[in-house]
Amino acid sequence: MNKSHTILIINPGSTSTKIAVSIDGKISESEVIPHPASDLKQFAGIWGQFPYRLKLCQEWATTRSKEYSAVVAMGGLLRPLQGGTYLVNDRMLKDSRANLQGEHASNLGCALAFELAAKYKCQSFIIDPVSVDEFEPLAFYSGHPKIKRKCLSHALNIHAAARRGAEELKISLSDSSLIVCHLGGGISIAPVLSGRIIDVNDASSDGPFSPERTGGLPLQQFISLCFSGEYSEDEIRKFVMGKGGIVAYLGTNSVIEVEQRIAQGDKTAKEVYQAMAYQIAKEIGAMATVLNGKINAIIITGGIAKSKMLVDWIKERVGFIAPLIIYPGEDEMLSLSQGALRVLYGEEQYKEY
Repeated sequence: MNKSHTILIINPGSTSTKIAVSIDGKISESEVIPHPASDLKQFAGIWGQFPYRLKLCQEWATTRSKEYSAVVAMGGLLRPLQGGTYLVNDRMLKDSRANLQGEHASNLGCALAFELAAKYKCQSFIIDPVSVDEFEPLAFYSGHPKIKRKCLSHALNIHAAARRGAEELKISLSDSSLIVCHLGGGISIAPVLSGRIIDVNDASSDGPFSPERTGGLPLQQFISLCFSGEYSEDEIRKFVMGKGGIVAYLGTNSVIEVEQRIAQGDKTAKEVYQAMAYQIAKEIGAMATVLNGKINAIIITGGIAKSKMLVDWIKERVGFIAPLIIYPGEDEMLSLSQGALRVLYGEEQYKEY
């Protein structure tokens, strides 16, 4: 019989840190620790916040359990690597602190896990970080040798949804051919072959527009905009990621509010929302070609998958490709816990970064 395992789970975000405890794969307690702007403004950059966040996590963890089998965290913008569970090591900590592929709160995850694990004398892991790279060679081509496509995606939720989908379809993950669509603040649409993300749009600059991101833009017009003198580089970056998509068209990033406006007869809100569904469907169709049209299912997951209106519009356009499976929401904390458990139970070997 497998030994019982209590796991501490850490998921740092820009204005909060999610923290939870799981016992044998079930979340027993969780909390979102808020980080008010008034607190964060005293720190220089993400890593300036580290001692502050660590103290809050330590205080929370200490009152929940006296011992943990492992501490697991969301992984950040690290080097390109294969999916799986990674033991936190010095190289990972160094790359995280260097903000290797960009500054993001998730870069703090491995360091928070490492410090907490040292306190509880257990191992620390990250699971399926954003930088998971399982591209096949042709997927790296952009159209110019100076620009290489990157594999950056919502890998944790994509892999978790693919495992769940394969189980529901009663096929092995290694025999599966799926399209997984993560619909949230950013949108990642990936052909997942035998459990590997072999292509995906970069949610920060490509694919469908989302609540706050433009997705891919007409390039010539965008170049003109960049050199118009109206915007700084920082403003252009926010134009694409943070102030684009639905918020640019409608002044809100809430799809709940958009649906309320549609219900009240707002024709513009309806057309914008339909356009997002249209672009998502187009991307699904494009990714179907990567799998040569041989697809077991299209899986739609993430927070926006809770929108029946949007999902129904997508179904109308892609239902002919393959059956659809809907997993509303994203249970990142549970997915992190399950990744650590696969290692602790000996079902999977952890990887070295």
